[in-house]
Amino acid sequence: MGIIEHTRTGQGAPPFVFVHGFGCARGDWDAQVAHLAPAHETVAVDLGGHGTSPGTAEHARIETHGRDVAALLGHRQMAPAILVGHSMGCRVVLEAALAAPDRVAGLVLVDGSRLGHPGATVHETTKKQIAEVGYKSFIEPLFAAMFSPGYDKAKARVVIDRALARPPEIAGALFPDIARWDAEKMDAALDRVSVPMLVLQTTYQDERRQRRSLQSGQSSPYIDMVKSRVPGAQIEVIPGVGHFPQLEVPGAVNAALSRFVAAMR
Repeated sequence: MGIIEHTRTGQGAPPFVFVHGFGCARGDWDAQVAHLAPAHETVAVDLGGHGTSPGTAEHARIETHGRDVAALLGHRQMAPAILVGHSMGCRVVLEAALAAPDRVAGLVLVDGSRLGHPGATVHETTKKQIAEVGYKSFIEPLFAAMFSPGYDKAKARVVIDRALARPPEIAGALFPDIARWDAEKMDAALDRVSVPMLVLQTTYQDERRQRRSLQSGQSSPYIDMVKSRVPGAQIEVIPGVGHFPQLEVPGAVNAALSRFVAAMR
């Protein structure tokens, strides 16, 4: 496969590279691109099997997406960039940083999570569940729970339907692979972070694995884990919103990105 589809806008260093989450597309970052492009080069990607990028069976693996992003950085001969990942994209940018460390100036993880722990087989259970109920029936309630009650339901529906339209032969295998990557590689990937990192967190999963909005000052097992692995990471909680802060509260995300790059200077 060639270079993944992407939109390149603006000029200025450091560049920002935006990586969407599972079942999503580069348009999720339109507000952030518009905010940063006057002063920075920005690149927003469609991962393989998402948006307008074709996918193959290899795109059922997080490592493939990480290599694709790293290949794009090399293809564009970009200056060291700030990689911004949302949800599954948090794993992808960490993987890209492992593949092309010299092209990474910073990392931003937007509402990441941990679905699998070392030795766990959650991914195998998830594969079976998807096989039993079907891809769309499995994914729809997960995405429906990703938005806060106050978010425009019509806009949320667009995001949900987009995820449901992904090729099930790729997406149905990719979703369980998130937990597989978490169990096998997350600890080592975080341990190797050597650039400034910002964690923007908005939700957590409770004991019933239900998604809940974080409140000001609240932590979560994921936040605590990242702090322990990357002691210098900057943590910011955006309270009272859902899993897509770049859509629900773009101004807050834009401000956090501007603070982060200013601190790097």
